[in-house]
Amino acid sequence: MQTVTSADGTTIAYDQVGAGTAGTVILIGGAFSYREFPTMVELAQTLADDFGLTVLNYDRRGRGDSTDTPGVYDVANEIADIAALVEAAGGKAALFGWSSGATLALLAAQSVDGVTEVVAFEPPFVVDAKGHVPPKDLAAKLHPMIAEGKRGKTVRYYMTKAMGMPLLMVAAMRVTPFWKTLLATSNSTAHDWAVMKPYMQGKTLNPADWQGVEVPVLVLAGERTAPLLTKGSKAAAAVLPNAEFAELPGVSHNPKVSILAPAVGEFLTRTR
Repeated sequence: MQTVTSADGTTIAYDQVGAGTAGTVILIGGAFSYREFPTMVELAQTLADDFGLTVLNYDRRGRGDSTDTPGVYDVANEIADIAALVEAAGGKAALFGWSSGATLALLAAQSVDGVTEVVAFEPPFVVDAKGHVPPKDLAAKLHPMIAEGKRGKTVRYYMTKAMGMPLLMVAAMRVTPFWKTLLATSNSTAHDWAVMKPYMQGKTLNPADWQGVEVPVLVLAGERTAPLLTKGSKAAAAVLPNAEFAELPGVSHNPKVSILAPAVGEFLTRTR
């Protein structure tokens, strides 16, 4: 484990995997994800082994070994975290983001110097009101749960109200070993919501909001993912100035690294 210090003094922990000559990519997880999450670990190792990439796999603030700013949930701080990681990488790096991490990667690409490419896997934009739309008072209810240490309630609330998962599915998770991981990262969901709130209101994306993403972007969605995520991913690709979209066969929102990694690695090495 290594660390960098973000602009506001927050400590950001990361692992470097590989030391290849094909460039560096920083992995940005989504809600409840962290750097030791098995998918992130496998993805980092595969990109390093198969594509010669140097991979920085980090804990977003409030997760794992990174510190936090309880009660302060500002997207600018998470973008500053990424800027510190790019600097630690030598001043240049691509970004890979999963779910809310994909949206964060796209936002960071607009202002962080040295970002070379972005791969956005299923950014969860909610671009129409026909399906699930999170409630407008989500933050007002979520933040007190976190402040009061109600981790189980936080997980249930965020998964059902922000992510739109069925309550019975979330209840079933309580009897799995994965529930402990969800509890451990539950407080970080306020950071995810700070990133996603403007883009989960059931409205079309405004192209003007994304014109600052000038680097090449690959937007990915899984063939077996929820229609809401496919629609949001295609909408993202449509408004970005320099983007392409691809659908991954046999993949859901919890991706198979054996299918995801080649798409990511081939794009990053091709663009270079």
